[in-house]
Amino acid sequence: MDDPAPPAFAPLDAGTDAPQTLTARVAERVRDAIAEGRLTPGMRISVPQLAEQLGASRTPVREGLLLLESQGLVAFEKNRGVRVLETPLHDLEEIFTLRLLLEVPATRRATALLDAPGIAALREHLTTMGARAAEDDESAFMAADRRFHDVLLRAAGNRRLAEHVAALRDLVRFLGASTAGRSRTLDTILGEHEAIVAAIEARDAAAAADAMRAHLLATAALLLAQEGGGAPAELAWASLPEAG
Repeated sequence: MDDPAPPAFAPLDAGTDAPQTLTARVAERVRDAIAEGRLTPGMRISVPQLAEQLGASRTPVREGLLLLESQGLVAFEKNRGVRVLETPLHDLEEIFTLRLLLEVPATRRATALLDAPGIAALREHLTTMGARAAEDDESAFMAADRRFHDVLLRAAGNRRLAEHVAALRDLVRFLGASTAGRSRTLDTILGEHEAIVAAIEARDAAAAADAMRAHLLATAALLLAQEGGGAPAELAWASLPEAG
C-alpha cells in the first residue's frame, strides 16, 4: 500500500532571509502542518519536493527537518525520505515531568525578580486571556497563555529555559491535546493563572511555585486521562514539594 501523499506547501518569501532564519521558517511551516493535522503520522516528506514547493534550496529545508527530528516530530529514513512520527502517550508524561522540573523553581525565582512592568505584563496577558475566554476563542486564549508563561520564565533570568519550555509546549500542541472545552473550561485555566499572579504580587515565592505546580499537574492529569494513560508514575517524583 502506498504511503499517503503529503500536502502541498505554499512558497516562502525567502529572498531576504538569512540561512538560519529560513531554516527556522521551514521548521515552523512543517510544525504547523503537523499541528493542524495536514501532515499525519506515517506520511513521508521528500526534501527535494518540499524545497521546490517552498521555493528554497535543499540545505535550509534539510536543516529545518533535522531540527524537527531533534524534537521527535519526524525521522530521516535511509532512501525513504523523512517520516512524520506518532508522538506516544509516554511523551506527554515526559513533557510534563520536564515542565514541572523547570517551571516550578523558575516561578519561585521570578517572584523575587519581577519588577512592576513585568507584573503589569503578566496582568495584561491575563486580561487578554479573560477577554478571549468570554469569546470562547480557545486559539487566541492559548496564544495569550503562551505569552504569559514566556514573560514569567524569562523573568527568572534564563532565556534558554524559556525557549526549551516553549518547545515542550509545541510538542503538546502537535499532539492535538487540549483540556479546554472538555472537563476544564477556559475560565478554570484562567483562574489557575490568576492564582500564580496573586502570589507573585504578594511576593510569596512558595505560594507562587505551589500555584504553578498545581496548574501544571491539573493540565497533565487531564491530558493523560483523556489519552487513556491515567496518573503517570513519572510525574510523582517531579511534583514533590521543593525543599527549603
